[in-house]
Amino acid sequence: MKSRKPLTDQELEEWENNRDIGAELLGSVRQMKAGKGRIVMSPIIYARQKSGLSQVEFAKLLGVSVRTLQEWEQGRRQPSGAAKKLVEIAQRHPDVLKEISM
Repeated sequence: MKSRKPLTDQELEEWENNRDIGAELLGSVRQMKAGKGRIVMSPIIYARQKSGLSQVEFAKLLGVSVRTLQEWEQGRRQPSGAAKKLVEIAQRHPDVLKEISM
């Protein structure tokens, strides 16, 4: 993957001033309607949904606050240590987490 040099403030401002947001949004909607869009899901959300647990239940099982779980799901923070391993287990064997949460 080729990395790009960050834009200068002037280049960024020029790029912003020349954008046609309406055209970009319309193009995105057309892509979605044509089935060309894709949904990117956080591995944390995937694991939780696969386990069939709510955010509250999943957070309790992992021993974290609901807010921490939400931060992970939204990609603002990453789990570490044991929580990361439990998420991997939830992805591969959701039935195990269901058994533990009962």
